[in-house]
This record gives sequence, structure tokens and C-alpha cells, in this order.
Amino acid sequence: MRDYLLDIVQHTHGLGVFNFIKVTGTATETAVNGFDQVNKQVILNAEFKAPVAEFLGTFGMPNLDRLNTILGIPEYKEDAKITVTQQNNEPAGVHFENKTGDFKNDYRFMSTAVINDQLKNVSMKKQVKWNVDIVPTAASIQKLKFQAMVHSDATTFSTKTENGDLKVFFGDHSSHAGSFVFAPATGGSLSKQMNWPVGVVNTILSLPGDKTFKISDEGVAEITVDSGIAVWHYLLPAQTK
Repeated sequence: MRDYLLDIVQHTHGLGVFNFIKVTGTATETAVNGFDQVNKQVILNAEFKAPVAEFLGTFGMPNLDRLNTILGIPEYKEDAKITVTQQNNEPAGVHFENKTGDFKNDYRFMSTAVINDQLKNVSMKKQVKWNVDIVPTAASIQKLKFQAMVHSDATTFSTKTENGDLKVFFGDHSSHAGSFVFAPATGGSLSKQMNWPVGVVNTILSLPGDKTFKISDEGVAEITVDSGIAVWHYLLPAQTK
């Protein structure tokens, strides 16, 4: 259970944009959904590679910072008892108990009704035609970080294709500007130049795991991260500059 919780925290709380998430578990699938309700920069859809039996039902996970803190306590790193508690046949929270049983914490879930109400107006899934679909290299990810350091005042960067290459642009040519080829010979083409949030994209691309980066002329991008435990899909609506 600890590995599942650590994977969830790393890929949600680690971005600094999700106040809570929704977990939906069946006998065949365990899915996670979330939405950046403050800046509206990212929608999260994820699924575990195998269903998590303890997550059977629908519930919310609030206060992710608290869960992150609990998981980081050394008392719970070895031989701890970490169990999902139940109430009315639904997951109600997680009970943490150290090896000797003298150090305990309880983390509470949100009920089905509450989490469904919180995310009722969010469209979690959308069929999109992807114009560019690439596997970003470590070198390209590092170059994006370098440009973000140079243009530390920029909240967005833009992308466009030139002769099949996907290029990234920072700044404004009327003042300071920078660019680089993020992926050569993509085999795709974008009809317009669109803007994406620097901080969120850099944070997602810094997560461990195999990644893909897709962009659509419909004004949305998707970064997928395969952590080995789950596959995390981050949908990014294009931003106004």
C-alpha cells in the first residue's frame, strides 16, 4: 500500500497544483482524476496498471500535503502497518501504525458524494486528434529547464513546427528571447503557435518514468508519464500569453 500511496503523492501533490484528487476503483480498474482548480492549467487522468483491491469504490483524497508528510516519517518506512479503513463498505481512509504499534496516524478520505460534487463540472476525458506525438529526450528536457532559467520571468513558452521539427520559444523578440529544437523530424505539423505553462510542464517532465508529449491543433497538449505502477496523463489547455 505504501508504494501505491507514494506514487499517488509524487504525481499529484508533487506538481503543487492539486488540492485533492478522485479515486475510482472497480474489480478491473483503479483510476485517478484531478483538476487544477486555481489556475486551470492541467487536468489529470490516470490508471493503475493493475486494480488496487483496497481502493474498491469512489472516494476523494484531500490534504495531499498531509499525506505526503505522513509517508515521509521514518517510523512508517519499514515493517509498518498501512491499511485502508472502511465505512459503509466504502474506503474511508488510511491507518498508519509503526512496527511497534506505538506511533499512529489516520488520514481521512472524502466521501463519494463530496468528491463527486467537487469535480462535477470537470470534463476528465476528451477524444483529441494529436498533430505531434513525441518521446522527449533527457537532453531536450534539460534544455527546456535551461531556457526557463534564462527567462525566469516567463510564465509560458510556445511551440510550433518548422520543417517537421518541434521548436520551443521563450520571450519576445522585441526584448529578450530564446528558442531551441525540442524534437527534430517529428513527422507531424502544427498549424499554429500555442502557449503552455512553464512551471507545470517542467515539473511533469521532471517526474521519473517513461514519457510522451503530444500536441493538438485543438489547443491542448498531453504529457503521459509511465511510473511503472500507474500511467499518468496530464492534459494541458493552451494558455493565453
